Amino acid sequence: MASEHPPTIQEASAAYESWLGGHITLLPEDLAHKHTAMASGVFPFLRATFYRWIQLWPQICAPLREAATVLAVGDLHVENFGTWRDAEGRLVWGINDFDEAFHLPYTNDLVRLATSAHLAIADGGLAITPKDGDTAILDGYRKCLEDGGRAVVLAEHWRALRRMATERLKDPERFWQKLDALPLLATERVPADAVAALAALLPAANLPLRYGHRIAGLGSLGRERYVAIADWHGGRIAREAKAAAPSASVWARHGSGESKVLYQTVLEKSVRCPDPFVMLKQRWIVRRLAPDCSRIELAELPEEQDAVRLLHSMGWETANIHLGSANAQTLLLDLASHPQGWLHTAAKEMRAAVTADWEAWRGPVSGKPPVKKEGKAAKN
Repeated sequence: MASEHPPTIQEASAAYESWLGGHITLLPEDLAHKHTAMASGVFPFLRATFYRWIQLWPQICAPLREAATVLAVGDLHVENFGTWRDAEGRLVWGINDFDEAFHLPYTNDLVRLATSAHLAIADGGLAITPKDGDTAILDGYRKCLEDGGRAVVLAEHWRALRRMATERLKDPERFWQKLDALPLLATERVPADAVAALAALLPAANLPLRYGHRIAGLGSLGRERYVAIADWHGGRIAREAKAAAPSASVWARHGSGESKVLYQTVLEKSVRCPDPFVMLKQRWIVRRLAPDCSRIELAELPEEQDAVRLLHSMGWETANIHLGSANAQTLLLDLASHPQGWLHTAAKEMRAAVTADWEAWRGPVSGKPPVKKEGKAAKN
């Protein structure tokens, strides 16, 4: 969307939300909550504004636009990773949100992941230098390509990552307390097709269900998001349905190109040990919610987390996704064509652009800016 006078972040946000509202129902109160969260810090701003990223990235990182195209995550960042159970009950770790999946240069995902790491490092969420973090991401990405990809199953391998991921599973009560606190909705207030999609994931028919509206995430905040909770064999179970929409990449291209929701396509094509409870059902993305099946925030990781291994694993998992639509040798050759330090340079440039947008979004402030710390200091 290059122009002589690029739109402001306010103009871009209004235009995107108007476009998105033409595809799905948007909830004004949740959008207001999102707008407030966007002002709270640069990292939450990044997470909430992929639509702005996909406007600016092609301009600021113009040489990287010619890189090999893959079915990319799009909205990749260091908190877009979590755990789930596969069909064998094994704990698996990987990318767990593909709302913005689209055909993009593979470099988009790497630069966005590195930019988010820079912001997390600045906020104290990762104990590493930005340059070393970028190196870890690239090393993991390259090694996965060289090995042909492998899902990150924590049952036997990936000991350090397993220790980090399982640390947060020691307190399931907190997880259920959050769900129990959701305001209850009458069944008739939940769209009928969402009710049907949720019911299809339950272990038994005709379970007494409690429905709630969940406010979660940042990029998808404003969309309809419903949770069904039931008691089953002595414990609680939960399922979630979130409204699906075309990627913001479609909007950034003025509606040209493919507008299909590609969430299920990524799940099926990637090198992946799938979560049998995650799928696209008509216009809803449905999943099982449980302490071991959710996104991991940096603040939930143990203090002794090894940032190098964590970012290396994130780079590895990014390659797993890209291998679903591209040849490993093609990506390796493309990687080798870039000058040394390219990722670090691009991430610094994008961090500056994101920060400038954030400052414009929150508006003028007096004295020191009230920056809300992310990572270990606080959760968003």
